[in-house]
Amino acid sequence: MTDALDYFRHRLQHETDPSDVYAAQKAGDRFVLVDVRGPEAWAQGRIAGALHMPYREIAERARTEIDPDLEVVVYCWSPGCNAGQKGALAFAELGYRVREMIGGYEYWMREGQPVENDHGPLERVFDPTVMVVRN
Repeated sequence: MTDALDYFRHRLQHETDPSDVYAAQKAGDRFVLVDVRGPEAWAQGRIAGALHMPYREIAERARTEIDPDLEVVVYCWSPGCNAGQKGALAFAELGYRVREMIGGYEYWMREGQPVENDHGPLERVFDPTVMVVRN
C-alpha cells in the first residue's frame, strides 16, 4: 500500500489536468501556463493566456521571460505527445517548480475551455465523451 500512496502522491506533485488548470486560472492563482509546441501548432490555436515557448527554446529563454518564483505548467498537443514532458524536464533542470498538464491542448479543447489563435477567440465546443457538460 505504501508504494501506491507514494506513487500517486508523487504523480500529483508533477501533473495537473485541463479542468484543474482552468479552475486555477478562474481563481486567479499565480502560475505561468506555457505552450511548448512549435510555431505552426501555436498559430493554429492555443490556450487563452498561455505563453509560447517551444521546449527546445526553454534553456535559452526561460530565465529572462519567466519569474523563477512562479510555478510553471506546460502542455503540448495531446496524451500522444511527449513535448510536455520534454518541456517540464527543461524547466526542472533550470530549477523551476513545474507540472505537466496531462491531456494537453486536445483535452483542453475537448472540455470546451477557452482557446484562441492570432485572430482572436475560437469557438468553444464541449465534448460530452470527456466531461459532463453543465449549462
